Amino acid sequence: MDGFEILTDKPQQFDLDKCVHCGLCLNSCPTYRELGLEMDSPRGRVYQMNMVAAGAPVTDSYVEHLELCLACRGCESACPSGVQYGRLIEDARAELEVKRPRPAHIRWLRGFVFDTLLPSRTLLKLVALKLAVYQKSGLQQLMRSTGFLKTLGLDKLDALSPEAQFPTFFSQYGKVFPARGERRYKVALLGGCIANISFARLNEATVRVLQANGCEVHVPDEQTCCGALALHAGVRSTARRLATKNVEALAGAGFDAIITNAAGCGSTLKEYDHLLGTEAAKRFTAQVKDINEFLASIELRAPARPLPLRVTYQDSCHLAHGQKIRTAPRKVLNAIPGLTLVEMAGSDICCGSAGIYNVVQNEMAMGLLEKKMDSVAATGADAIATANPGCMIQLAAGARMRNTGQPVYHVIELLDQAYGAEEA
Repeated sequence: MDGFEILTDKPQQFDLDKCVHCGLCLNSCPTYRELGLEMDSPRGRVYQMNMVAAGAPVTDSYVEHLELCLACRGCESACPSGVQYGRLIEDARAELEVKRPRPAHIRWLRGFVFDTLLPSRTLLKLVALKLAVYQKSGLQQLMRSTGFLKTLGLDKLDALSPEAQFPTFFSQYGKVFPARGERRYKVALLGGCIANISFARLNEATVRVLQANGCEVHVPDEQTCCGALALHAGVRSTARRLATKNVEALAGAGFDAIITNAAGCGSTLKEYDHLLGTEAAKRFTAQVKDINEFLASIELRAPARPLPLRVTYQDSCHLAHGQKIRTAPRKVLNAIPGLTLVEMAGSDICCGSAGIYNVVQNEMAMGLLEKKMDSVAATGADAIATANPGCMIQLAAGARMRNTGQPVYHVIELLDQAYGAEEA
């Protein structure tokens, strides 16, 4: 038995019953803070899930309230009862896929994106090529400067388009990178999906940082997309297929850790045991480490190159709330000579990225981003750091909107600079 049969894709009553409706989650919920509506709070959504579990019909209103949720899991950090809200919202969305089938063209589009595009290296490289032509040819700048994108209502979405980077990180798949100096660890690096074409340099920096800290870094050729975006959207069958492939690809390889530099991916990778319900998935889950978490747990090589920057750190939701990791990235940043870490107010409140949320719920996402950029501005920081590629895209869009000129870095990119990337 592979474990699929024992899992039911709907909110489980024992999870729902943990909520005592105390309301301590309300202020931690971005949509409730924006709208002030009970049904757009975690408590309100759990109440609605309970009603559906008791036999109430799945209404348009119910669907709307669930889809407006960012699944940022800020409520989990605030909850005194240990409600696993992230699990509940994902299970509820999986249930919606069965109880409220979407129009045929929407089902096709979602199937293409989650089941075909994201796991396909060939298609992703093709997307990267087309995106590069659009960005490098001057067409993107022309479309922006003429206001044509705004006329089409695409200006905000265009602001969220990531940069295409060549060579893509797919070119590193199947390779082994030796440790610099004594080998202390043998680790696997998961490249992701879109990150391979838009954050290739970040993945390369991650390899260098691991090498500098005595790691032999393997980039398994058989790995695929982690399935996080599909899982968050309720497309459970695709998420399970991808998770199964990743578990099988890394089974029995003797890694000390399975490393990811994407907080959103890491949160899902650490929950493969719940998704699959197998012993192999449990073993896989136990090995997964966020890059910041891993580095903070070992004797970090001291960086020698000063970086005279005032940096503010934005907590990635799925790192702070999903994985409960807050101090590790700050420890890494504070280890960089010359760097001054300036804390921002509300650093763990969602920036509005949330996977593809900033695309499908753009108005709410941009409202949250505006408030986030107010918090950034109050710090007077030269640069913004975070620990998730999706957050980097969102915050970079915010910096462009405000014309601040602030660069947005992954924590590991700053550490890589402090080590001196030219040494690699």
